[in-house]
Amino acid sequence: MAGEIEKVAEWIVCSKRIVVFTGAGLSTESGIPDFRSPGGVWDRYNPEDFDFQRFLASERSREKYWQMATEMYEPMKKAKPNLGHLAIAELERLGKLDCVITQNVDGLHLKAGNSPEKVIELHGTALSVMCLHCRKRYDRDEIQERLRSGLGAPTCDDCGGPLKPATVSFGQAMPEKETAEAFLRASLAELLIVIGSSLVVQPAASVPVAAKQNRAKLVIINRDPTPCDRIADAIIRGPAGSSMAAIVEEVKKRIAQEA
Repeated sequence: MAGEIEKVAEWIVCSKRIVVFTGAGLSTESGIPDFRSPGGVWDRYNPEDFDFQRFLASERSREKYWQMATEMYEPMKKAKPNLGHLAIAELERLGKLDCVITQNVDGLHLKAGNSPEKVIELHGTALSVMCLHCRKRYDRDEIQERLRSGLGAPTCDDCGGPLKPATVSFGQAMPEKETAEAFLRASLAELLIVIGSSLVVQPAASVPVAAKQNRAKLVIINRDPTPCDRIADAIIRGPAGSSMAAIVEEVKKRIAQEA
């Protein structure tokens, strides 16, 4: 693995437009449960119960959704950035990061120090709540306080519409602006680094393909094989956080030698 780390570090040093694409495997190292892994949320809940159309259709479905969402939010709120998040933020400080495209909704890239304008949250953010009618935004903690007081499914103060975490649910349309921006930035990248994503959830999983189609180098850091391994230029099998941290340390060493 040392050879691959050195190779990726050299690519980073030599590249001007670097895009990082992150998935759940990065956040699990901060203690946030993965939906799909054994023991994850979908072992305790049926994903079909949280389809967006069901959420819209009934008060009972919204109450059940908020029960699940609250269970997910508590560990997310307490989570801290791990070595991988901090390494990606360090890439930005080194002037090497075009942007982070993330499938995660936990805000840990921002907590780690990445600039908001550098982070594209493809699946939204769990730290904010939105009215589905008038689009008014609320801080998540404010809504959680209402739920703790016994409220079943919260509604908007302004229009009475249903409130939902500002994340993308099953059956809900992807955010057009963020999706278009992600594919554009990937298509312009010289190097795209995937960290902790299984690359099975579409359309996000096609982002690395867009980069490769435009001749970018593709690096995949993940514990398990992915559908994009066959087109990758380098694959690192190992923990997302420590692997990325090792790469960035090597980058800093090479930059210092060149100074």
